[in-house]
Amino acid sequence: MKIHKSVKRQFLAVIINVLWSGFLCISAAAQEWSQPVRGSWVADGAAQASDIVLADRHAGCEIVVSEKENSAVKRAAAFLAGDIEKISGYKPLIVATPSGGRVAIHLATLGNGDVPEQIAQAKLRGQWEAYQILTGVNAVWLVGANFRGTAFAAYTLSERLGIDPLYHWTGYTPDRHPKLVLKKTDYFANSPTVKYRGMFHDDEDILPRPFENSGYPLRIGDVPTVWYERFFETALRLRFNIVAPFTRAHRRFEVQKLASDWGLFYTSHHYDILLSNPFGIERFHLGKARNAGTTWDWLTNKEGMLNYWRGGITENRELDAIYPVGLRGTDDHPYAFPPDMGEAEKSKIFQDAIETQVRLTKSLLPPDKRSIFHFTLYTEMLKKYREGSFDVPADVIIVWTDNNDGEMRALPQSLGKWKHGVYYHLAYFGDTVKQVTHTITPQRVALEFKKIVDAKATEYMLVNVSEFREFAMEARMIADICWDAPVALSQPDAAKRYVDWWSREYFGAAAAPEAAQSYANYHQLIDAHDKLWFGAAKFQDVLERLNKKLNGKPYEPVPRETLAALKQRDASYRAAMQTITRAQSQMNNQQRQYFFEHVMLGLLIDWRPTQAAIKLIEALDTPDLIKSWKLCEEARKPLGA
Repeated sequence: MKIHKSVKRQFLAVIINVLWSGFLCISAAAQEWSQPVRGSWVADGAAQASDIVLADRHAGCEIVVSEKENSAVKRAAAFLAGDIEKISGYKPLIVATPSGGRVAIHLATLGNGDVPEQIAQAKLRGQWEAYQILTGVNAVWLVGANFRGTAFAAYTLSERLGIDPLYHWTGYTPDRHPKLVLKKTDYFANSPTVKYRGMFHDDEDILPRPFENSGYPLRIGDVPTVWYERFFETALRLRFNIVAPFTRAHRRFEVQKLASDWGLFYTSHHYDILLSNPFGIERFHLGKARNAGTTWDWLTNKEGMLNYWRGGITENRELDAIYPVGLRGTDDHPYAFPPDMGEAEKSKIFQDAIETQVRLTKSLLPPDKRSIFHFTLYTEMLKKYREGSFDVPADVIIVWTDNNDGEMRALPQSLGKWKHGVYYHLAYFGDTVKQVTHTITPQRVALEFKKIVDAKATEYMLVNVSEFREFAMEARMIADICWDAPVALSQPDAAKRYVDWWSREYFGAAAAPEAAQSYANYHQLIDAHDKLWFGAAKFQDVLERLNKKLNGKPYEPVPRETLAALKQRDASYRAAMQTITRAQSQMNNQQRQYFFEHVMLGLLIDWRPTQAAIKLIEALDTPDLIKSWKLCEEARKPLGA
């Protein structure tokens, strides 16, 4: 039985280290999911001769960033300085040239100045986002093959010093080290498996705001810039390099420029052709501003649509951007062709439109901006593409999609002349509502991304994480896979290794076994979007039957197998809660709080109405009217717990 969205909202409103020693010569160890990461490069006790003292109470290092460096490197340096202050209490100065009197952390991109000969320049040269972190005499070198590699080196160092990349969502604060000592280190990160990879924060989430008659949240307001800053920072700390900000909200140019300035490719949803914001053609009067009219019709208003797309390109032409191509409606629905038009003619129009979009973009971009395009095979486009009914230019990335529930619909059988990528959903708002808590299991992520990598669909990856908090665990797993899939997926049972590592990393070694078992229980009970509302759906069904009974109308008793299923889930929930309690007993306060939000709350959303539904069935079954009312009262208790 489907549960109405308004009922779901009502229920939502109710419920809503191993120590390392010696010389660290490592490569992308986090992707193995076998060792501690956060804080693992900090030396405890007396500093060794080869260690580097970054801070000692009110004195410490400086961060050296040449004026030649990209704004993304300068932004990373600013975050690194703030991170060191959070850990030690000392905030390093950021300088263009070293003073000579302090330990210096150098952020340097190949080609922007001298780097020590110990840096593997030949290994870095020509690579995509590869980087090396090397300690020397009174110096730490963070050297990137390109500017994003340099920035990622800084974010890597921050985590190894103790900063949680997900701290905005976990609430974790780093361990304090008034004397902050970095172990002698030589760390090399090769180019990532997936070239363009990042997050789409869908604007269909359930943050408190008015709802439209369509059932969607109000989609014409502003989202505060500080929210975007936190989202972009998280993406960078996870070593993502793409972000797709809200598409159905008031779009401010400052947001996409901020993403680009910080080192993120700005892209958008597949219906947002050429980053032109079709959603705003009438709502934000963009059609008038661009001399395009308001008719989104390639057949009757071709010049107007070209003007509209031209506006999107010229607005973003100075940014690092990836441009969606295709032909779709203004609000993520299929393009409306005349009802009598044949499929062959439709395919010809699709091809003409895409080829025109590619030519138009190339003609308007500055010489120093490489044109990058993606074409997403969503719903109707998948069938047309697989039939071979139209061609796509070779420099367009073909993006394959999942079924909105984390299972790939299809992947390339052969690459052809194109590069390929994927669009993946951890979150979704529609028939498969996945906005309240995480329902795509690590097992599914590991299985599907193994298929993705084997199919060589590794040029592009965009994952829908909505407003992220509920999907941090799986998003980090995907980020690790995208950086080094061969290491992450080569060993057996990648999902279990990841969950075990996550449990140690985020809840401590003592709590890890019970925390990992809690996740296993969670993923067994909430392994699909409809399981989250299983108890609520049964509760609503029984409530309707009970209403008929109490009003003297004919009704059908609840099938015995339904009651048996509810009781089985209730027993499983009780056992899961006992495991959670044991895990929490081994956690500190911030770990306990995040564990509640990430594991326990999701289970409670279904368990409480499951308990209530069982009581209502007992009320429905008893012939004693007084007892029936008492059982109804008892059914209210778990909903308010």
